[in-house]
Amino acid sequence: MTLPRPTIARALLAATFLLAGCSAPVKDRIALVGVNVIDGTDGPALEDQVIIIRGTKIESIQPRAGFAIPKTAERIDLAGKWVIPGLIDAHVHVERWSLARFLAFGVTSVRDLHHQQDSILALFEETALGAIKSPRLYIAGAMIDAAPATWPDAAIVSDPDAARRAVDERAVANIPVVKVYSRITPALLRPIIDEATSFNLPVTAHLGLTDAVTAAQIGVKGIEHLTGIPEAVGPAEPYYAAHRKGYFDGWNMFERAWSGLDSAKLAQVAVRLAEARVWMVPTLVLHETLGRLDDPAIVGGSDLAYVPQAVKEGWNLPDLFLRAGWDPRAFAAFRAGRPTQDLFLREFRAAGGEIVAGTDAGAPMIIPGASLHEEMRLLVAAGLSPLDALRAATSRAAALLGADSLGVVAAGKVADLVVLDEDPREEIGNTRRISSVMLAGILMPHDSLDLTARR
Repeated sequence: MTLPRPTIARALLAATFLLAGCSAPVKDRIALVGVNVIDGTDGPALEDQVIIIRGTKIESIQPRAGFAIPKTAERIDLAGKWVIPGLIDAHVHVERWSLARFLAFGVTSVRDLHHQQDSILALFEETALGAIKSPRLYIAGAMIDAAPATWPDAAIVSDPDAARRAVDERAVANIPVVKVYSRITPALLRPIIDEATSFNLPVTAHLGLTDAVTAAQIGVKGIEHLTGIPEAVGPAEPYYAAHRKGYFDGWNMFERAWSGLDSAKLAQVAVRLAEARVWMVPTLVLHETLGRLDDPAIVGGSDLAYVPQAVKEGWNLPDLFLRAGWDPRAFAAFRAGRPTQDLFLREFRAAGGEIVAGTDAGAPMIIPGASLHEEMRLLVAAGLSPLDALRAATSRAAALLGADSLGVVAAGKVADLVVLDEDPREEIGNTRRISSVMLAGILMPHDSLDLTARR
């Protein structure tokens, strides 16, 4: 029997609609099902949740019981896993080789605090365009220092006008933070802070010729490596004389001084810095490593597998020891000061001070990515709870960066997440038990990230 043409057309149209209705819906979301969520705040963990990610953002977080997962969501069963915010290292010096290492350890954002300016701006542009798989970069460009600068690629300033121009250059380049270095005196720091304030740019400091309390009073927002604190305990002039003599002279005196600081005066400095609302990035892993460079467990650690051979050779520790004047007595003196650094952090935190996790990753023996987990461990050893140490590497670090879309697992935030096999509140070392990493809504298995990082 031959059907009339209109009947054939209607049959074909009906078949088209039937096939469309039977086809699978387009997947426009990801559902992480059955996870326990530590959101990066001081709130309780949320157990057995479903996180819906759409595009680069978290759309919702709901208890799995009674929640209807959207049909357009790709369902990923992660029952029993723990989700934390993507980790943030607030003090690094990135290189192209280090980017994959950060990601393999769940570090999805970093704050780079010194590089040759043109090269770091070029690398930032590449990563921002997605040409390289990378954590988010927050960059300070080249640090601002005075002559004779420790690093030849620093911006060297000698008077207030030059100091202001250096800030202007960073503002024009859309650099979000200004870093000053150890030879900046109060006379140079004041115009730097004044100019930076006009651009709403925070200034962070590796101090030497300015003590920490004076720097805070002038307007520094962050202090790196606990610098300037022994100078603030005082008397300051012997430290300043050492800093003027040379970088390592000043640094070595600073490290040695901790074991002999007056605890009552140190507590007073901690209170004054907390009252000034200065952010502290102590980089305990740097101090700990410097005190143990004669320890085979450090120089032969398994995490060195993540460092290319050429980079390890470039670190050239024997030459560094010679230039810095480091020997077993120096290492022992550095180790002796570590308990007092921890004591300062307890006093600072008790006074309401903010502590943020940073590592100086990229410096010799400070392994990108791995060092942030060690920093959290050291913060716990200093007296923070595992949850507070985690916050120091997530929500508090994001607040320091001024990045309110990062550091917290919540609806509307960027989907930078780390999936763990175990609860980090029970043992902070569980932050290394990584199952997968999500960067801007893209979930990456840890095995593949780790394999790339070891190449």
